[in-house]
Amino acid sequence: MKLVVVSAGLSVPSSTRLLGDRLAAAAAGPASAEVRVIELRDLAVAIAHNFTSGFPERALADAFDAVAAADGLVVVTPVFSASYSGLFKSFFDTLSVHDEEALAGKPVLIAATGGTARHSLVLDHALRPLFAHLKAVVVPTGVYAASEDWGAEGLDGRITRAAGELAALMGAPSAARPTGGDTAGEDTAGGLTVVPFEEQLAALRPTG
Repeated sequence: MKLVVVSAGLSVPSSTRLLGDRLAAAAAGPASAEVRVIELRDLAVAIAHNFTSGFPERALADAFDAVAAADGLVVVTPVFSASYSGLFKSFFDTLSVHDEEALAGKPVLIAATGGTARHSLVLDHALRPLFAHLKAVVVPTGVYAASEDWGAEGLDGRITRAAGELAALMGAPSAARPTGGDTAGEDTAGGLTVVPFEEQLAALRPTG
């Protein structure tokens, strides 16, 4: 099982990378998924060259191959001007030119970091439509972490829920999956509860 984290964080250390690492650790769980992190800041020059030459350099091509071969993705971007960063978008633009089917049917967990909670809608207004366009299967729960969220109540729960949904889509149990409540129609593996994706979708549909 291969899980790839694509992080568009620019600073070192980076809260964007930290969020990606926490989501990946929770999604990998007891399945011991192989986790690889792709730091886009290290590929910025190669991405720019790809736009002008039309050919990816070796490091960028290797990143493309890793994404295409992954069983699931965690994608994390800092928020700039109420949207994803230009570096983040450029990577996926060049990826789709290289292989337009690279993300088709692939489970993707979307996440973002920012200085204020006011930008949390970036998940649904920018990231979700982008990955839907790229034919990915976007997990129902996205995770946004504002500066005040670190160490505060609530972030851990969002990470747990989102990582559990990604693990279920990847076909692996996750230690992060919340348990308890009505478990009718759910499977258990090693004491962990895994809800079929069809049931997760059904729960999201309006009733009445």
